[in-house]
Amino acid sequence: MSYHSWLECVRGCGRRYSIYDVIYRCEDCGGLLDVTHDVDALREHTAAEWVTLFEARTHSHAWFHGSGVWAKKEWVCPEIAAENVVSMAEGNTHLFPAFRLGREIGVPELWVKLCGNSHTGSFKDLGMTVLVSVVKQMLADGKPIRAVACASTGDTSAALAAYAAAAGIPAVILLPKGKISTAQLAQPIANGALVLALDADFDGCMRIVQQLTHDPTIYLANSMNSLRIEGQKTVGIEIVQQLGWEVPDWVIIPAGNLGNVSALGKGLLLLRDLGIIQKLPRIACAQAAHANPLYRSFQTGFTQYTPIQAQKTLASAIQIGDPVSYERAVKTLRAFDGVVEQATEDELANAAARADRTGLYTCPHTGVALAALEKLVTRGEIKASDRVVVISTAHGLKFTDFKVGYHDHEARGALEGVEARYANPPLVLPAEYEAVSAAIDRTLAKKG
Repeated sequence: MSYHSWLECVRGCGRRYSIYDVIYRCEDCGGLLDVTHDVDALREHTAAEWVTLFEARTHSHAWFHGSGVWAKKEWVCPEIAAENVVSMAEGNTHLFPAFRLGREIGVPELWVKLCGNSHTGSFKDLGMTVLVSVVKQMLADGKPIRAVACASTGDTSAALAAYAAAAGIPAVILLPKGKISTAQLAQPIANGALVLALDADFDGCMRIVQQLTHDPTIYLANSMNSLRIEGQKTVGIEIVQQLGWEVPDWVIIPAGNLGNVSALGKGLLLLRDLGIIQKLPRIACAQAAHANPLYRSFQTGFTQYTPIQAQKTLASAIQIGDPVSYERAVKTLRAFDGVVEQATEDELANAAARADRTGLYTCPHTGVALAALEKLVTRGEIKASDRVVVISTAHGLKFTDFKVGYHDHEARGALEGVEARYANPPLVLPAEYEAVSAAIDRTLAKKG
């Protein structure tokens, strides 16, 4: 059976384009574009048939079905030829049973979706596999694309560089100089991308990359390009599948440029529209207090929105003051009875450290989501009986400086605005049995 998708204006003006058109906004009204699927055709399979198909493909060794994204190809990008799929077995990331942490917080059934357990260490792989695959198809069809470009706070650049390298397509990366971790900077450099470090914040880099991609031979890879969202929407589908095709009560997600929020909602809505689920979870967006334009708008009931100058935050990947996908995110939050919460630097750092003490190894952005969770539980909005999923967007190993700064602040200097309540610095001791034994006894006595 053949399926079809196209680009359509999110503002409902009805303008449509091919997914292979080099276009990012509606030519009539300026709205962003979303990939839209022929849901009536998808309904020709029953809900049970889709579930059976996806279960059979999960962890398959058949080409590209082992990907959590491409196992759902009919729902993501049905037109693309199999030989042009660029996949690194992304997705199918672990849903971590964070029950010990949940009991401490007051919500015993807490799960953490570890999107950082992916090829480049973040959820951005889910969207980039689709975008780069479509570009490869466009090149095969004769489109004159010279390079793919993005502005990034780190994770997008890593994903683009890796997938473009696998496809043999040049990548151009614009980064805010000195505002991303060393690990994040190393990734696109290692994969051979042209990395341009600009004396600007992310929003400044984003403005320039949008100017660059007015040239149709330079293809835009940021999340205002809706192809990214098609891959990222599978995270919501995976969560439901991993819970036995049951829906959690809440999903909490860190929010920066806001493409991930609308992607999450899009996957869940498709599950409902095809009859696989009968209810929707509530969504909570979590922002750093230093970069909180969505939170401020939420306080007005989304009646007002003002871009801000984002301030420096430990959650550097969401240090964004003018998110491109604001309209998409608001539409999603309204559909999911959503809320927006914020976290200070102290709150996010300590929430991350607290989680780590229960076996996780969280990035600072996951710390933002966990801090938001604590607030929502404290004020009773999330109940103890609720099943909650927190989306962890990146692997903690990308943020080693954050970890070391928190725990060994005397050696490295304290993290600004953070009182490290769970600090666990290494003990420096002489190489003597008595000193080692005494240190162990003192530590175990405190814990006892």
